[in-house]
Amino acid sequence: MLDNTRLRIAIQKSGRLSDDSRELLARCGIKINLHTQRLIAMAENMPIDILRVRDDDIPGLVMDGVVDLGIIGENVLEEELLNRRAQGEDPRYFTLRRLDFGGCRLSLATPVDEAWDGPAALDGKRIATSYPHLLKRYLDQKGVSFKSCLLNGSVEVAPRAGLADAICDL
Repeated sequence: MLDNTRLRIAIQKSGRLSDDSRELLARCGIKINLHTQRLIAMAENMPIDILRVRDDDIPGLVMDGVVDLGIIGENVLEEELLNRRAQGEDPRYFTLRRLDFGGCRLSLATPVDEAWDGPAALDGKRIATSYPHLLKRYLDQKGVSFKSCLLNGSVEVAPRAGLADAICDL
């Protein structure tokens, strides 16, 4: 169990936001050795613990009160919010500020030999994604029915492997 007298901050252990998050902490004057493989690092000069975790885990850690702060992309946050609301939960969190780093785009893609005339081309199709709730919200707004195939990586291989007709990925 972590010491409750220390501020707990969750950051992505590797990936798009990892380096920028470490640089932000350093610019804030937090002296910490994040170059080791440790998943929990203690600041040398402040009562702060840094938890290095998978990005998908950060919103839940914040909403469940395990950590006090998290640095996370809006895509991951929004997916977790939609997931919790779908389960009848009222997620508790607030955004302190946008950090203006990271950045990504969630895109729909089909094989090049498939006709594309917009989202309606996906009606009745099976779509592989790591973001099922964001995909559902978007296609519901477009009036498109589909089947979701949840994959947590290598989503782009799904059509070629016969798992899905299209993908929705970063």
